[in-house]
Amino acid sequence: PVDVVEECLAAGLRAVQLREKDLEVRPLLAMARALREATRAHGARLLINDRADVALAAGADGVQRTHTSLPVAALRAITPAGFLVGASTHSLAEARRAESDGADFVVFGPVYDTPSKRAYGPPQGLPELEQVAGALTRPVIAVGGLTPARVPEVLAAGAAGVAVIRDIYAAERPGERTKAFLDALGSA
Repeated sequence: PVDVVEECLAAGLRAVQLREKDLEVRPLLAMARALREATRAHGARLLINDRADVALAAGADGVQRTHTSLPVAALRAITPAGFLVGASTHSLAEARRAESDGADFVVFGPVYDTPSKRAYGPPQGLPELEQVAGALTRPVIAVGGLTPARVPEVLAAGAAGVAVIRDIYAAERPGERTKAFLDALGSA
């Protein structure tokens, strides 16, 4: 994963989230530290999924809270000023709660069908994304089944950005695919 991320960073990727749910803590920390070096060299942010302890130990920029993580308020209590706390949400109620609890940004989805998000229910769709983005003052990041061709419509629905795994990671040339997303974000 570090080599793929390095290729994407070289293409202009501005933020990376380490999302390795099945790694034990020591290998996760080692990977986080390697990614911290790479992201720092490219001026990009690093967020760690779920594990504030690993994020702090690696010098990451923040943590992405899942539904099984510590509450946003508890994360705020143990992290320094300026440390980003994001929250994954799957409904308007969850998104509002995350914002009121102090999340810096909200990740909402899945907007479209994607294998990694099927456990959270059917795709939410663009109308729900628009409703969430319109109800919050914090940035809303769209996730789930995104492609460069879908970027303009999620931005038009109010998303501030996109979070992508499969479409980039499975690409034959991840750096080129990253560039396609960045171009879509810049032209939308």
